[in-house]
Amino acid sequence: MNPECAEACLQDAFWERRAIAVRYAPLSAVRALAHDSDEAVRRAVVTRLPPEELMAFISDRDREVRITVASKLPAARLYTMLDDPDYLVRQHVAQRIPHGSLKLLAHDPDDEVRKEVARRLPSFVLSKMAGDADPDVRAIAAARMLPEDAAKMLDDPDWRVRLGAAGRAPLDAIRALAGDADADVREQILARLNETRQE
Repeated sequence: MNPECAEACLQDAFWERRAIAVRYAPLSAVRALAHDSDEAVRRAVVTRLPPEELMAFISDRDREVRITVASKLPAARLYTMLDDPDYLVRQHVAQRIPHGSLKLLAHDPDDEVRKEVARRLPSFVLSKMAGDADPDVRAIAAARMLPEDAAKMLDDPDWRVRLGAAGRAPLDAIRALAGDADADVREQILARLNETRQE
């Protein structure tokens, strides 16, 4: 309510008051809290800094600070965070990194990061994720692949992958799965075949 008092509160002993003060104090004064002992304060500082000053925080000891950096850093510079030790940071990187660099995260050790990659990779390169160890990753990829690549996923052992592939594969390829063991896969196939008949 009194933003004019913000600068005077930047050295307050209570971290929450410092974090609030960062939002309203002049940027020149805010920079002095870049190494504050509290992560909430440092995170508030990151939200105020211009993009060219964010590189100093890519190795901050708190993952929430690094996630905030990943959300603000220019997309072309996110490659500097590809090896972050925390999967949530890498997941945020995967959400924003340019498409041409996504392949660098296609074999990330964490499933959640690879899921993000499968959601963003262009359809014509998703076949590279057809052999992923995680069925959720394969399912996301199968549901977005080029039709001829999706057809190759119709015999996947996991029903979720077959379901995704059934929505993309050519009709001739999915007819063979009309008797699939999974009811959702059968329903998807019948729905697509019925749509064609109605057309």
